[in-house]
Amino acid sequence: MRVVAEITDKPCRITIFNWNNKYLLKLEYGNYEQTYKIAAMDLSGDDDIKNCLTDEFINKAMHRFMDMEKDFYEAVATV
Repeated sequence: MRVVAEITDKPCRITIFNWNNKYLLKLEYGNYEQTYKIAAMDLSGDDDIKNCLTDEFINKAMHRFMDMEKDFYEAVATV
């Protein structure tokens, strides 16, 4: 697995990997993570995967992180 890029200037930590003819886009925020797998043949190179990281995409991912946190705390509260 090769690290293509580490991006730390966003609200979440982003690591892009190239592995087994796929790009893995890993977003981390606190104790939570989201991973997206994209076939390398669907992109023309490393720059294409970075271009996917639009403000809209990052904002939606951050909302998803907040939902994940809320869901987890609700689940723990019922135990």
